[in-house]
Amino acid sequence: MIRFVLFFNLDQYCYDPLDPNGNVTVAFDILQWTHDGYVARVSIQNYYQYRHVNKPGWKLGFTWSNKEVIWSISGAIATHQGNCSSFKDEIPHCCIPTPQIVDLVRGGVLAARAINAPQSSSSFNMVVGNLQVNSLLQMPLNLTLLAPGPGYTCSPMEDTKPTVSLVIGGKREEQVFRTWKATCTYSSYLANKTPVCCVSLSTFYNPQITTCPQCSCGCRPADKKTSTCISGSSDSSLQTEFMGSTDTVRCSNHMCPLRVHWHVKNNYRDHWRVKLTVTNLNYDRNYTNWNLLVNHPGFGPSATTYSFNSTLLHTAGIPDDVALFWGIDYYNTDLLNADKDGVGSVSTEIVLGKDPAIFTLHNGWGFPRTIYFGGENCVMPPPHTFPMLPNAASTPPSTVATLILLLLLTF
Repeated sequence: MIRFVLFFNLDQYCYDPLDPNGNVTVAFDILQWTHDGYVARVSIQNYYQYRHVNKPGWKLGFTWSNKEVIWSISGAIATHQGNCSSFKDEIPHCCIPTPQIVDLVRGGVLAARAINAPQSSSSFNMVVGNLQVNSLLQMPLNLTLLAPGPGYTCSPMEDTKPTVSLVIGGKREEQVFRTWKATCTYSSYLANKTPVCCVSLSTFYNPQITTCPQCSCGCRPADKKTSTCISGSSDSSLQTEFMGSTDTVRCSNHMCPLRVHWHVKNNYRDHWRVKLTVTNLNYDRNYTNWNLLVNHPGFGPSATTYSFNSTLLHTAGIPDDVALFWGIDYYNTDLLNADKDGVGSVSTEIVLGKDPAIFTLHNGWGFPRTIYFGGENCVMPPPHTFPMLPNAASTPPSTVATLILLLLLTF
């Protein structure tokens, strides 16, 4: 048996060139002092353009520097109270030196900033106490963020410029006493053992369909009669773990829970048309509030998308246009799971205006450079496998004539 081993560059999983400034920022604002501590507002802001924090939401952890306790909290709860037996008159909300906090307002869900900026942040207040008279005020340590699975690494807290807010209709500025901040960045390499999606390609001018690369997200079992493949088994070839959970997916040669298909459908005088389809091969998981990012030189302000919401993202240093797609409310924001009768899918047609200076169908220009699903980089087919325009030297004359006639009729 021949085994192929793939070696990945870790840097590509820790830095996203399409969203270089993306992060989740956690800020502790001290609003007022109390007799034994302070009242803090903790804010969590998602600055990622296309990475949601989905259900079951974020979980924030940290370590107290002294022997602080949380007397009370609003807008969130600590998951454990801990041993508060040393307190007699008033029982704290949490006495654990390493509390973990979960959201109550929106279930910890944070929208991606480019999709829904007003829903990309959340906050809660807590009364912190049990500071001794001679204790120095110190910021929390060892910040951790689960959102909802692993993959986030947080920087140490830093003492920064105090937050200033406008009140009374913007007529007055109010400044907090002190602000501590940390940033948390995401790494696909830390979050997922294998990729979670792959890309297939096809065109109107070539009968060849370029399928997802074999074993993109793992290898299917030797028994070809098996219709479902369970991840997380002792056989590493079946692993399709995503965000710390294990799933059952439909068996395929690529073994990815998600497949994105790009089909070049028509070519007209002043525009061309593409059909974009996302298929869910996962039996256990619906993808709510999904989004798709496509890096392609043909996108521009004149592009029209019929069944998805879309916007263009402008990223410094990326020569091609980047388009972000997501579902329409009450129509297709949920990508449903597969079942015994079929698979769940969402699709749209995209009309792209032609720029005569750059438009071509040669050398794979009509296909995306990169596709992300939910912020995860999908495995692309190798360029040499892309459907190419027929070569007259190696194509029967009748086929060439048919293609020429088709193109003439199209124009």
